Amino acid sequence: MKYFITLPKDKAKLKLLKSGDEVFLTATLYSMRDKAHALLLAENKIPINLKDAIIYYMGPTPARAGRACGACGPTTSARMDKYTPTIIKKTSIIGIIGKGERNFETANAMKGRCVYFCAYGGLGALYAKCIIKSKAVLYKNLGAEAVYELKAENFPLVVAQDFKGNTVYGGK
Repeated sequence: MKYFITLPKDKAKLKLLKSGDEVFLTATLYSMRDKAHALLLAENKIPINLKDAIIYYMGPTPARAGRACGACGPTTSARMDKYTPTIIKKTSIIGIIGKGERNFETANAMKGRCVYFCAYGGLGALYAKCIIKSKAVLYKNLGAEAVYELKAENFPLVVAQDFKGNTVYGGK
């Protein structure tokens, strides 16, 4: 099925999604890669509010003239697997965007708590057109690995793991 979801208004729809569904997401996303995850977990208190947030595993390239963001394709999600279960427990995120399969511990941690979306690899330039606003909000000194708050419109994704734990990879 194909869904157009605007968050936070359509938050309840996330629980209805099935693995393999196509989603065009309009929402605030927070970019995070390895260094940001490690720094967040080293903090006694997470310095930004990620309740009901969507984390996007990516680091943007510099924005071209007239754009809010440069190319922003997904980073391989497995690199974040050592951090993700703890991030989920500490933040109450409702979604993660990346690419590729997750390990058993991470898939289990997501089950019943958040949806895992896969972004299409190789489409960083297309994704940049879907970002209408971007600003570094945490760890600005890390450049592309800083945490960016991104306003996305009609961001094309596939549900890789639904709320119940069903995956496009054949597992549950």
